[in-house]
Amino acid sequence: MESLRLAVLLSGSGRTLDNLLERIASGHLAATIELVVSSREDIRGVRIAKAAGIPVSVVSPRGITVADFSQAIFDACDSCRAELVVMAGFLHLVRIPTNFAGRVVNIHPSLLPAFGGKGFHGMHVHRAVIERGCTLSGCTVHFVDDEYDHGRILLQKAVPVLCDDTPDSLAARVFAAECEALPEAIALISNRSLF
Repeated sequence: MESLRLAVLLSGSGRTLDNLLERIASGHLAATIELVVSSREDIRGVRIAKAAGIPVSVVSPRGITVADFSQAIFDACDSCRAELVVMAGFLHLVRIPTNFAGRVVNIHPSLLPAFGGKGFHGMHVHRAVIERGCTLSGCTVHFVDDEYDHGRILLQKAVPVLCDDTPDSLAARVFAAECEALPEAIALISNRSLF
């Protein structure tokens, strides 16, 4: 299996980064994480990256246009020669430059196109799923385009929504599915199975 050079974009706790590092270390994912780009400085995800010896670039969206924010992010990804950019709890809209088209993926905590779009992230998604009375939820790995939670779906994993679920209990079940789905999708891309 070919090893893929990754850049990981995050905005928070870094749980998905943790999962990817564990999969790589155990030999279950043929990839290297060359760079972590964070939209915030003082977060757990940045600490995880630094502890793992991964270079970190902090790019704040405050006070700049989406175009300039996007350019700063993808210039950093380009400089580390990332073959694939992974949005792992990255909560900002970006514009994908031509040279990264088809090379950016996102993991979303619902079965898109349901419960996607601006404002649908984290507990907001799980709360909405329960309030709607859904019996099935899950996660989606998709290619990223210039819209929130849009772009070609690579793979989905479903989980049941139980009658006594809270947003927290559903979130835990969906995150367990995410921990399987994202590495699986990256492996498919690495094997060129999706191109």
